[in-house]
Amino acid sequence: MKPEVALGRFEVFLRSKKLRMTRPRRDILLAAWETHSHFTAEEMFAWVQKRDSNAARATVYRTLNLLVEGEFLASMNNGQGTQLYEHILGHTHHDHMICRGCNRVMEFRSEEIERLQEEIAERNNFQLVHHVLRLEGYCPKCRTDKD
Repeated sequence: MKPEVALGRFEVFLRSKKLRMTRPRRDILLAAWETHSHFTAEEMFAWVQKRDSNAARATVYRTLNLLVEGEFLASMNNGQGTQLYEHILGHTHHDHMICRGCNRVMEFRSEEIERLQEEIAERNNFQLVHHVLRLEGYCPKCRTDKD
């Protein structure tokens, strides 16, 4: 999805919350759209500072929360206490594997896992709306380093 489209949708979302699009919010959304990897709030703060943005650290955290609430971004804990973010608007669903050695995040999609989750929900008369799957372990490099 083009950043202009995301900006327009974010502006509509903000208005629905009786908020307005400010330059810092715009800078944060654009920085999120420019990266195609997972990032932390502190990394986002550093990126917007490089843009000569006047966004305060608290503004970055609050805006990231708004972007998650509006389903522009997804957030997940990396298993070691750090929140990671990624833009999801216009992207297909995927799951994650996180290396406990180097913190690398690997994305994957499995139709078999998706189907199994739907079957489990159906067997339990549960209406599945969303799920988050995070596998933790060691990547090949860290596994070799451990041995």
